[in-house]
Amino acid sequence: MKDELINLIINEGCIKFGHFVLTSGKESNYYIDIKSLITNPKALRIIAKLIKEKAEELNLNYDKIAGPELGAVPIATALSLETNKPLLIVRKKKKEHGTGKVIEGNVQKGDKVLLVEDVTTTGGSVIRAAKILREHGADVVGIFVVVDREEGAKENIEKEGFKFYPLVLVSELFKAAGISKDQS
Repeated sequence: MKDELINLIINEGCIKFGHFVLTSGKESNYYIDIKSLITNPKALRIIAKLIKEKAEELNLNYDKIAGPELGAVPIATALSLETNKPLLIVRKKKKEHGTGKVIEGNVQKGDKVLLVEDVTTTGGSVIRAAKILREHGADVVGIFVVVDREEGAKENIEKEGFKFYPLVLVSELFKAAGISKDQS
């Protein structure tokens, strides 16, 4: 199934070349456009099944699924449906109106949460979400990402005390696509 995901990422044209500024602020000559992939129900099913299977292999015990807005929300939703576990959405910033929540969904002290993300570079966005969940009493038992760009996310996430599980490394994508790191 991992090979199927890699092929989908390549065949859907999710690897783009040019000049890009990433969420981390870093500049890059390639971009992994997972957002275009996660509008595909087949891809979402594969991602959810891969995360569920990997979490089971690792014996991760969790009772809720979370994702930071925006790219992780479809992934978290698909995983929630696949596992029949409640969904949490971590906002980029606290709502200025209504309830003023930073987390949508019911998070309680002691909840064991599996956090998902679409792509990581340095891990800043998902670390922020994990810290917010922790501040609300949740125990983040693992962070899964669809593609890790291998630019420090693993080290930064683990330095914060979280466990990190990428489904696909960018080096695996490039190898499967026949792209050398020098071309990127």
